[in-house]
Amino acid sequence: MTARPDESVVHGSKASAKDLPSVDRLIRSPTLAALLAEHGHTLVAGEARALLDTLRAQALAGALDAPAVQSAALEATLRQRIEARLAPRMRRVLNLTGTVIHTNLGRALLADAALQHLLAMMAGPNNLEYDLASGGRGDRDSIVEELLCSITGAQAATVVNNNAAAVLLTIAAMARGREVIVSRGELVEIGGAFRMPDVMASAGATLVEVGTTNRTHPADYERAIGERTALVMKVHTSNYAVQGFTAAVDETTLAAIAHAKGVPLATDLGSGSLVDLAHYGLPREPLPQEMLAAGCDVVTFSGDKLLGGPQAGLIVGSKEALGRIRKFPMKRALRMSKLPLAALEATLMLYLRPERLAQDLPTLRLLTRPEAQIRELAERLAPQLAAAVAPRFGVEVASMQGQIGSGSLPVERLPSAGLAIAPAQKKGAGRALDELAAALRALPLPVIGRIADDRLLLDLRCLEDVQPFTDQLPALHEALA
Repeated sequence: MTARPDESVVHGSKASAKDLPSVDRLIRSPTLAALLAEHGHTLVAGEARALLDTLRAQALAGALDAPAVQSAALEATLRQRIEARLAPRMRRVLNLTGTVIHTNLGRALLADAALQHLLAMMAGPNNLEYDLASGGRGDRDSIVEELLCSITGAQAATVVNNNAAAVLLTIAAMARGREVIVSRGELVEIGGAFRMPDVMASAGATLVEVGTTNRTHPADYERAIGERTALVMKVHTSNYAVQGFTAAVDETTLAAIAHAKGVPLATDLGSGSLVDLAHYGLPREPLPQEMLAAGCDVVTFSGDKLLGGPQAGLIVGSKEALGRIRKFPMKRALRMSKLPLAALEATLMLYLRPERLAQDLPTLRLLTRPEAQIRELAERLAPQLAAAVAPRFGVEVASMQGQIGSGSLPVERLPSAGLAIAPAQKKGAGRALDELAAALRALPLPVIGRIADDRLLLDLRCLEDVQPFTDQLPALHEALA
């Protein structure tokens, strides 16, 4: 029988594979009874087996220190492994990058009303596809269609799981096997290599390019429309800007050209703001309402950008066009599930009270946060952060330029303020900043900033509750010691 690890090794020496217990012997330790009761045999035994396999490989390589095979050490390591295994991969973070709608950090934050409705609907059965009035089968589109039509003025509306799906479905339903006309200046690529030419091909449509990269005229569209033309399409270039010697055809003009030839017009807005941002002191984005009034038959836009809701692709337009889109077989494969649909409904409800929108919708609240308020917060937090990163780094309050994000208004900047952290020593400054950024990301609630101009910048526009940040400063100080 193999001796117990704590009886067979000498402190400070190397352990051998023979010093390791069996899986059963390890997990049957009386001190691990509570662990088994809490997590069950399958998880505990699996992690114990993986732990012992790792230690055995170290022992065979002559690299296993004797203290690591002591009973207490083995049990502590096993507990740590189980905690790590059960820790969620998706974690909340503090977004101090200065980008409000950050694609990599989850885009728009959900409003409290959306979170409450989401929890209530997911906690039990709901009428996702059940008509409470008739007692028969319902249509999940009905949950948000009336809201979307009321807000945008559309005749009909539907939703799918994201805006890329909305564009794909629209093209496939309206133009599969036929031609779609798009300006060369609007053949965009967005995140994840989503390219308009590739989407056309995937939808089974033939792309017809008109105009040039920087200038497209009404005559270009008029000449291109023919017997095989099924759709004319506008694509809002939300994630870049072409400036200088440019020309584009507006939707009103283009709708008249398309409709004169009996061809529908679709436009993809991408970001999809439902309110005029100029009313809040922000640059304007085109509105679905405006596109419909201009004569567009279909308008597509996102739910998790300027709209401030969950990931979704919203499609609004005429009854005839939406009828074709709804009936297309691909629609079922792209439909939204009950979880984001509940969040979308609650978010759209907020737009029925526009006077409260800047207060109730987190995205708009953060975008309109006064610079003076942000600077006041920075001045209050600067001494605390300075103490946490001293003596290796210095901290100062600095003016910053943030951005809306997720492709919205790419050349516009949001005047902001925050904390700029610079290494005390110029030598090795890059390495020191990388270490600081890693330490911030390793906190229990990771803090994400950005490095620029030999400083780590923490833009405070998106920091509304400071306590989760300040509570972690002692841990940051320890990590940098």
